[in-house]
Amino acid sequence: MAVLAVVSVAGLIVDDRVLVGAPIWAKPLKFSVSFVAYCLTLAWMLQFLTRRRKLGWWAGTVVAVTGAIEMVIITGQVIRGRRSHFNHQTPFDSALYNVMAVTVAVLWLATLILAALLFRSTIADRASARAVRIGAVLGLAGAGLGFLMTQPTPGQVRGASDIVGAHSVGVPDGGPSMPLTGWSTTGGDLRIPHFVGMHALQLIPLALMGLVALGARVPRLRDERIRARLVAVAGAVYAAVPALLTWQALRGQPLVHPDGATLAAAALIAAGATLGSIAALRGPVGGNRAGTPERTKQPVG
Repeated sequence: MAVLAVVSVAGLIVDDRVLVGAPIWAKPLKFSVSFVAYCLTLAWMLQFLTRRRKLGWWAGTVVAVTGAIEMVIITGQVIRGRRSHFNHQTPFDSALYNVMAVTVAVLWLATLILAALLFRSTIADRASARAVRIGAVLGLAGAGLGFLMTQPTPGQVRGASDIVGAHSVGVPDGGPSMPLTGWSTTGGDLRIPHFVGMHALQLIPLALMGLVALGARVPRLRDERIRARLVAVAGAVYAAVPALLTWQALRGQPLVHPDGATLAAAALIAAGATLGSIAALRGPVGGNRAGTPERTKQPVG
């Protein structure tokens, strides 16, 4: 995936073709970078497995292989100048898209197995356990949101239309979009909650690493129970964000033009994050039965 990212950057420089309103090499670049982050994170999480490590190794291998198959198809379609997603223009295009659908489903199930193994593993530090498990669950949920993009839009008929499915809601794909991400600026875009939710896999553990780093200056953050409560708050808040973004997108509303209802919901999430963090910081710290402070367990990894 790292090599393909470099190839895609070169493609953006030397190949000026545009497909559905975006440079044709933008999709393999974004997907390859995303897979780099996804697979590195799963590989890091494998260290936490204390049971069924061989099954975890096989699940990780399945993720790598299915991801590679998907990227071969995406890159092959770029070379051919064809759409890879939602494309039923020819039997061959349709067959490739169907293969990708299978690989995505298998990849998701393999990640689900890894998440289940993480829940069954014994992780000494409670904050680390919560960060890894919450990140895995939210990442699975975010990946599952991609299914919404495969549904026919108004005017499309499954089995009859050349294109079935879309990224955008309320506007055609390929219209005005944000730089880099390509997200629509005139309608809803289901790629946004899909992206945000899926990358909880990285961001929740990174939030814990940030708390650990801050613990060098904020003594209260050195306590395992405080960190565990803050990770739980972060997980709850993070779960609310892709839910809000999905609701916004399904109403055909661009991310950059939220209405009053969206802003009010965002304000409620922000208030919940603030109150939850205050409550977590004010809660009791770790101690043994005699009432003396117990040694704080260090986060794993």
